[in-house]
Amino acid sequence: MATDTTTAPAKMNAEQFHDWTKLPTNAGRRYELDSGEVIEMPPPTRGHGFYCWLAIKLLTEYLTRRGVGHILTNDTGIVVARDPDTLRGADLMVFLRPPQPADFERPYVEDVPDLVVEIVSPSDTAKMLNRRVEQYLRRGIPLVWVIYPQTHLVYVYRPNEFNIVLDETDELTGNGVLPEFSCRVSDLFTLPGGQLPNASN
Repeated sequence: MATDTTTAPAKMNAEQFHDWTKLPTNAGRRYELDSGEVIEMPPPTRGHGFYCWLAIKLLTEYLTRRGVGHILTNDTGIVVARDPDTLRGADLMVFLRPPQPADFERPYVEDVPDLVVEIVSPSDTAKMLNRRVEQYLRRGIPLVWVIYPQTHLVYVYRPNEFNIVLDETDELTGNGVLPEFSCRVSDLFTLPGGQLPNASN
């Protein structure tokens, strides 16, 4: 979606961006920052929220079994580059450590999560997704999952490795990042009770 450049400064850092998004004229709108430039994002669809929930459910169960760790959801902002600043709204971020009071002193995530999960929406293009993944990996995030609800595929990315594509017959593991995590890929697309929803999101 095009950004209204009459209201957005030409370039901003993450701190300026945070203040700018709080202006009354920007209420209820979603933005990201890419190399200092503001990008307006469409609101997530119902299907997008549903598939986020399935991923959250599996990862919450995993962290509960471990007894430590936390998840950030709801497009929480993460700073993936500085000078110029890039800030992305990740669908899910998993941290294997417990949250600390110091984590909440800044509005955005500036440390490195153990896993970032992106749920692909119909408005996402391959170019946009590749750029996001490259930025996450360059930031030092050790594991990225990109989930495609329409095709029931999961793309797994690790730094300096070829990506892996998994389908519903495969097992998704923690790839050496999430100890002892595993699930069927189909679990990311299956309703409780084993029923598969419509693939559209």
